[in-house]
Amino acid sequence: MAKVGFVSLGCPKNLVDSEVMLGLLSREGHEITSSQEQAEIIVINTCGFIESAKQESINTILEMAQQKWKGNCRRLIVAGCLVERYRQEIQTQIPEVDAVIGTNEIPNILQACSNGSATSLGSPQSTSVQPLFLYTHTDPRILATPPYMAYIKIAEGCDHPCSFCAIPRMRGPFRSRRLDSIVAEARDLVKRGVREINLIGQDTTMYGWDWGQKTGLADLIRALGKIEELRWVRFLYAYPNNIYPELLRAVAETPNACKYVDLPLQHASSRILKKMKRGGNRLSLLKLLERIRNAIPGVAIRTTMIVGFPGETEADFEELVDFVKAAQFDRLGVFAYSDEEQTPAYDLAGKVPQSVAERRRKRLMRVQKQISRRRNRELIGQRLPVLIEGPSRESDLLWAGRLSTQAPEIDGVVYLNDGIDERVRPGDVRDVLISEAYDYDLVGAVV
Repeated sequence: MAKVGFVSLGCPKNLVDSEVMLGLLSREGHEITSSQEQAEIIVINTCGFIESAKQESINTILEMAQQKWKGNCRRLIVAGCLVERYRQEIQTQIPEVDAVIGTNEIPNILQACSNGSATSLGSPQSTSVQPLFLYTHTDPRILATPPYMAYIKIAEGCDHPCSFCAIPRMRGPFRSRRLDSIVAEARDLVKRGVREINLIGQDTTMYGWDWGQKTGLADLIRALGKIEELRWVRFLYAYPNNIYPELLRAVAETPNACKYVDLPLQHASSRILKKMKRGGNRLSLLKLLERIRNAIPGVAIRTTMIVGFPGETEADFEELVDFVKAAQFDRLGVFAYSDEEQTPAYDLAGKVPQSVAERRRKRLMRVQKQISRRRNRELIGQRLPVLIEGPSRESDLLWAGRLSTQAPEIDGVVYLNDGIDERVRPGDVRDVLISEAYDYDLVGAVV
């Protein structure tokens, strides 16, 4: 048995994979350590989605490789999405790597930590006969999140043909977990002190569709709504074409379902959406937002946009700006297009210079900043339930928490400047009187 250190990069879906691997190793008897210097085995779970994420993964691999000569590390293992895209390159160009594990080879972590080599473990020949991996409630997990919050991956893979995205190539086809397995996992997490659960997948709205249940996510939300002591449940990464009436009703009618919809739209120009292989147009998307807001009173809608997609003209971008002004999103993230090999968009003509894409990104974020500040100011004077997270990362003088309309890590927070005493603990949900509003964050006092 050895001391194993873990570095998990990328999205929450990747984090869940890391938590499962940690659980498998711990159950086998390995000791998990947070010290790079003490770790005898280091595992890096990589992200390979866009260029910046790939570069971060490569830099981390090279950094951890140094521990093989200046620390106790005797094995270096690389896992995750980068392996699925660049398996051979990692094996041949980084000799310090002892084993690689793809996204569908999670159980191989045990062999990798014993004696599996980079050439014998996880080769393309060996993975072609292995079943696609999807964890269940019977697989052990060691949570890497705060004790009051957890992610549950309800599905894996993706069937959408978005031209800018390599995820179907990295994660495989879409497949859902069984509802009873998810509910069992949620009940276990709640017994362990979790009060907030975030449901994740490449497209959570398609949950259950692969086994014929077209209202799968709605049924799951209602089932999780029956778990006592589970204060909040939200789903992330909804696909706009798959929002159906029963899902909206389930969110509206389930008391502990967060009135929050994460809906990555990516653009509003019908010409660009067609190039992205997503469909829709400005008018249809505005009608969708109206349906959501009518069905779920008080809902907060978050979206993401991509600027600088191949062929995007100034007219396309101005249409996107006008759409964002009309849509009045509560939360918005903007990304400059990343030209990814092994995606259909990689071969499209009309590449937009990075400087132009970055200029457009900054301008769209300025537009959203004004919208966000105005919507936040509407909350001043209101008394709202806030999940207490603990001392703020920004200042020792403040605590921080989140509204149910603020998802962890990606949205703003509520800074707490008064009312904190020994009775207030991380994980509590307390009423907070909002007193100040900024571009993305709020300030208030525990009542």
